[in-house]
Amino acid sequence: MNGAVYSMTGFATGTSTLGTSQTITIDIRSVNSRFLDLTFKLPDSYRHLEAKLRELVASQVKRGKCEVKLGYQNISVDPDPSSISAQRIQHLLAQQSVIHAFAPSAAALSVAEIIAHASSKGEASSETASEGEVLTLMQSVLANFMQARALEGGKLVQVMLTQTQALRGLRDDVIPLVPALVEQQRQRFLQKFSDAIADSGGKITASVAEERALSEATAFAIRVDVTEEVDRLGSHLTEIGNVLTRANDSKQELGKRLEFLIQELHREANTLGSKSATLQTTKIAVEMKVLIEQLREQVQNIE
Repeated sequence: MNGAVYSMTGFATGTSTLGTSQTITIDIRSVNSRFLDLTFKLPDSYRHLEAKLRELVASQVKRGKCEVKLGYQNISVDPDPSSISAQRIQHLLAQQSVIHAFAPSAAALSVAEIIAHASSKGEASSETASEGEVLTLMQSVLANFMQARALEGGKLVQVMLTQTQALRGLRDDVIPLVPALVEQQRQRFLQKFSDAIADSGGKITASVAEERALSEATAFAIRVDVTEEVDRLGSHLTEIGNVLTRANDSKQELGKRLEFLIQELHREANTLGSKSATLQTTKIAVEMKVLIEQLREQVQNIE
């Protein structure tokens, strides 16, 4: 599933029958983690396969706290009377006699119990799956596991694209506000110095007042200019969209790239808020930071 966006949360299980005596089951589950953290729970008879199982998982999974559990179960088979061993029966009765010598009140073995214990098929199987059988099952379960992660990742992408679209809308709302604010402030400065001329009784000339008003307006425009912040917000949002919709075949850790972009978005939103000169732009900056935090929560689930 090259090119997919993977969630770090997933689960898959699979079972394989070993001949007629045993079944083996492999479970894989994972949750969020900054790095790849693999844990294996294997019976002692399969412990020697951990290195190869670890290599298989690491070739597909890049991040997440991942647990792999292998279990087995002996299949209960009804004993075949023809397989009952007379020697085994004698051995069982001899053991029963020894026990009765020490514990006379102990219950005697029933016919069914003698048949079960005396049957060669009634004995627990010590057979284990071959390396090839275990690895084949592991590959099948791992493929289902990655498919589950990709399905969850696809849902995360849709949520995040909706959030980035909402952020872009807020960013577009800011663009016309600053020029209007600067022009409004410029008129205020001109009026302020016009009033100062009238109050000075001619001591301040109109040209000097206008020059001072325009100087103040220019300084104000520089102080509240958020053109760079708005441009960078747009650039970061575009890049996030590219990462989410054009996940490449190299399966790089997209989550880390997205975490960096979210950090940069937050930085620009903070600067926008600090430069805000109106209640409207302050409100937009706050709404942006709320959306960015929601976006960050989703990104923390991406591999």
